[in-house]
Amino acid sequence: MGIFDDVVGKVLGKSSESGGESSGLLKGVMDILTDKEGGGLSGLVQSFQQKGLGDTISSWIGTGQNTPISPEQIEEGLGSERIQNLAAKAGMSTEEVTAMLSEQLPDIVDKITPDGVVPEGGFLDKGLEFLKSKLS
Repeated sequence: MGIFDDVVGKVLGKSSESGGESSGLLKGVMDILTDKEGGGLSGLVQSFQQKGLGDTISSWIGTGQNTPISPEQIEEGLGSERIQNLAAKAGMSTEEVTAMLSEQLPDIVDKITPDGVVPEGGFLDKGLEFLKSKLS
């Protein structure tokens, strides 16, 4: 589980630096990535593509350099309602949420797609569930 150990270390490291709020936010992100109804990671990719951010999220999945994303683009890609829900769960403002996600989401997606492709089910689902348990 080396990939997920890397992600857990990164996530938990950021959480301890920023306090419990970022832990709540990152748990919310893991919920999005494992949400079967919302399509999980594939649904996230589709949402970004539909909002004109396909090249950006593709760079996070690919094996090259991650394209940076602004907080405004994060809100565009995820949608205002999802950002508001994440903010409420984490006890943060929507501005704080989008700022943190613009820094951390590219790395999280990059780490869970090390081969440059979106894995389907199985290993990815188990790994993301493992991450969620570490953030609880």
